[in-house]
Amino acid sequence: MSNRIWIDIEDLFVYRSFGVRLSGIQRLEFELCRALAALPQSKGRVFFVRHDLERECLITVPWEDVEAAFSVMRGEGRGSLACSTKEPLPEQPGAEPRPGIRTIARSLLKKTFYALPPSLRSIAVAQLAVFLAIATLVRAQAVRLAAALKPRQRSQNGAAAVPCARPVAGLRETSDYFAATARQGDILAALGSPWIRADYSRYLEKAVRERGLCFALLIYDIIPVRRPEWMEQGLARTFRAWLDAALPLADRLLTISMATATDVGAYARNAGLALRAVPTPIPIGTGFKKSDRARSAADVSSRLPAPNSYALVVSTIEARKNHLLLFRVWRHLLEDMSPDSVPTLVFAGRIGWLVSDFMEQLRNTNFLDGKIIHIDSPTDQELEALYDGCLFTLFPSLYEGWGLPVTESLAFGRPCIVSKTTSLPEAGGSLARYIDPDNTTDAYRVIRETIEDRAGLRAWRERVRREFKPVEWSESARAVLRMLDICQDASAPGEMKLRRSA
Repeated sequence: MSNRIWIDIEDLFVYRSFGVRLSGIQRLEFELCRALAALPQSKGRVFFVRHDLERECLITVPWEDVEAAFSVMRGEGRGSLACSTKEPLPEQPGAEPRPGIRTIARSLLKKTFYALPPSLRSIAVAQLAVFLAIATLVRAQAVRLAAALKPRQRSQNGAAAVPCARPVAGLRETSDYFAATARQGDILAALGSPWIRADYSRYLEKAVRERGLCFALLIYDIIPVRRPEWMEQGLARTFRAWLDAALPLADRLLTISMATATDVGAYARNAGLALRAVPTPIPIGTGFKKSDRARSAADVSSRLPAPNSYALVVSTIEARKNHLLLFRVWRHLLEDMSPDSVPTLVFAGRIGWLVSDFMEQLRNTNFLDGKIIHIDSPTDQELEALYDGCLFTLFPSLYEGWGLPVTESLAFGRPCIVSKTTSLPEAGGSLARYIDPDNTTDAYRVIRETIEDRAGLRAWRERVRREFKPVEWSESARAVLRMLDICQDASAPGEMKLRRSA
């Protein structure tokens, strides 16, 4: 029998417990795990685990519990991977009530957060990310101290009881399946954002040492250490500490792009970290795709512009995403062309961090007299209608780990003008047009040519519809399984060569 694969999904439950809106990482993690759970070859082999802080071990959770947690975080409907926007749902009717100070405090915190101006929400989100990491560490230390003060549990013959060998309150009878069956050669895989646990590496070393497990890690990007100017300072410090501890422990290193694989290899060499595995990219699912049910913009929402009247940007508004470049381009277009010939520019996404000055510029210009529209927190149906009705999309981001808005646009048959940096050429391939995200003149030229050449735009759209091949999440899942089954010999950092997943 093939070795079992234990997928650590603790981060999803941590985000749920704090009522945090999902990021693209959690969306991608869930889709990948769901595809893994559905594969025929995963039956009896792939399991999902959480952390038991009291007993310092891993406990098994059924996939149904993971889906239930995710449904709470995402709200009604299935949101875009590229644009996480929904407030978590309250507890479902019929669920066991959990009154108390914690529940009341969480509710008050949510209400306070959503009452803040958008510019202050971004600061709160950054601070909360740091708080999550610190809180999990403090809680773990408190639990360990309490356990040390309690008499150690003994079995009937007087021997010390096996850790993690009793049921856990509130969990199903299968919670100790990991303790009963995990064996040497099994694989523990972290496919999300485990760095929110500040003590993750210590926890990981214990599990790997006691069970003889292999450890596999999926890296999305290393932006907090490569370009910390786009991050909250505390978050960047937390991420760096986790990365430096986790990378040398990984027996398999997966990434979501070749660009991220290159970044990880370069960072390890520069930091003097000896890696056990070669960073290897896997194919990433296309993301949010068109549903079978067609809806017009008018049927979906009154705040959507008329079809074929706008260009679309799907992204959280934050400094790294480079919306400011498009603001400058559109201002020049309106100076050089008739306003009627310039399509409206739609920003679809919530307001993130480090954009207070930019949002003030938008307000001071009355959003370029209405030629820019911000659709905050679009629903699934709104996002689908926006993709379906746009002339083309833009994604001028300065740095990405992959680029889901690019593949989403192409999946809807819409051309995309994309930055020629980091991973974005991998996402857009030959079907996108590329700009220098630091060069307003270059961006202006490409965008104006696209606007004025409507016949060329129609031909470009037809080519996208004809040639783009969506990547199913099952393909991503199969690639993960293949990589987890491949034992890669550790190489000296200076000798590592990057490989693509088959």
